Amino acid sequence: MTATPTQPYTPYAPDGLRARRRGFTAALQRLGALALMPRTGRPDGRPTRLAPSSAVGRPSTHSLPSPSAPRAAPAGRPSTGRPAAVSCRAAAVDLLLLVALPLPLLAATALPATFAGGGTRRWFGGRAESQRAEAQAAKDAAAAAFYELDTAQRDLQISVETITAVDDSPAARRVVSDFAELGRRIDEVSHRYITVVDAHDLDRDDLDAAAATRARTQLAQAKDELTRTKQDLDRFAQGLEPLLGKAETQLARVAPGVERARQALLGASNALDTARGSGLRADDLAARLAALGPELTKLNEGAGRHGVPETLERAERVAREAEAVRVQAERLPEQAAEIDHRLVSMRTRAQALTTRAGQVEPILSELRRRFTASCWQDLQNVPAQAAESVRQAEQKLKEAQTARDAQRWPDAVAQLSTARALLNTTDDAVSAAGDRLRRLNAVAKDPQQEIERTRFAIRDAQRLAMAGRQTPDPRHAQPLDDAVARLDRAVGALEGVHPDYWHFLTETDAVRQTVTRVVSRIREERGTSG
Repeated sequence: MTATPTQPYTPYAPDGLRARRRGFTAALQRLGALALMPRTGRPDGRPTRLAPSSAVGRPSTHSLPSPSAPRAAPAGRPSTGRPAAVSCRAAAVDLLLLVALPLPLLAATALPATFAGGGTRRWFGGRAESQRAEAQAAKDAAAAAFYELDTAQRDLQISVETITAVDDSPAARRVVSDFAELGRRIDEVSHRYITVVDAHDLDRDDLDAAAATRARTQLAQAKDELTRTKQDLDRFAQGLEPLLGKAETQLARVAPGVERARQALLGASNALDTARGSGLRADDLAARLAALGPELTKLNEGAGRHGVPETLERAERVAREAEAVRVQAERLPEQAAEIDHRLVSMRTRAQALTTRAGQVEPILSELRRRFTASCWQDLQNVPAQAAESVRQAEQKLKEAQTARDAQRWPDAVAQLSTARALLNTTDDAVSAAGDRLRRLNAVAKDPQQEIERTRFAIRDAQRLAMAGRQTPDPRHAQPLDDAVARLDRAVGALEGVHPDYWHFLTETDAVRQTVTRVVSRIREERGTSG
């Protein structure tokens, strides 16, 4: 691409030449028409009319035919075409004038216009113009290389900012320092390129071949330097791909994570409004939801201010807590109904336990009357303990009702849990007295049944210990032998006038527990080895 001259080149000749050119064209058209005319003198080829008889011997009164009527031939003979010959000669003369005369006129008219002032360029510049064109091409190539380098640097700047927004590792900090050093090199190369461009004006008219050659050489060098720097920049960008991929992955999680947090907060707010619409205050849930407001503000401020890892962690925490508030708010009407039901149920149970606790005293009287003191001494305080536990449970139920009326749901649930634990303890104590009497009656009637039950458990464990072995493992045989001896001692203690049946029952229970532990150990060891 060459420089544009001050005045644009025009392909048109001067005005004097235009007039001569139009005349030349008209003469050619006339010659063509005459060449096609037949020799009879008529353009249509028909014979020319003879002159009237009155005109015989007189010449024609006109030397040339009228434009509107055909010319008359001389008297007594047909026309010989002379008028056409005259016209042909006139056209030939005009043609010769147009061909011969315009040459000096063209030289006198066109050349001054060509070399006139006003900034127009020579039509034929020779070697200088060729060097100018090559220099301009080198300038265009350098400009393209400069644009590519600038674009690549801008794109890489975005990549580096992406990495630093996510990663604060030593590798990320090293990327920042390396990119800064590369940026300084790019600035130096760009400055040298701009200096070369400013030093050479390729559009001036007096640019000679030597100046154009120097410009082309320096511009080509600048272009090569820009290209090499662009290649180094590309290699640096390729080295960033692992860090950039990790950063882009985390950045891709930011927007969905923040959106999930916002939707969770919106769902919690809507659920809380619904609960309040049913007459429930839910003040504790409202306070928990309000505490998430500052966190939402930080999420809206973006990861650019608070960092990507912190933003992701905050979004997950807000979404989790808001979801918990939503679930509890949606369950609040059901929870209120459940608390009401539990209050009624536990009041009924407390009343039933009060009635059952009153039956413990007759059971204790029978135990005292029929069995030794060791069979019932630990049950002496059951009636008083049952009454106290029921009283405490009823007090907790009143506190739970108060918390329910105040819609302090966590307090109500806590009081109900305490009341339930007290009632369970009372129930176990009251039931223990009745169970004690039943078991003592059974063993006093037939102790052999308890003995056989315990011996069967021991024999079953012994068979398992001997399975696949000639001799048992001492770790298993010794506890089983001790269990046999303990059972024998318990059976021997039944002899006498007033045997201690409760001691016998506790011993057999202990023997069976020992056997159970041995069996579990054997199966565990064989399962591991198998």
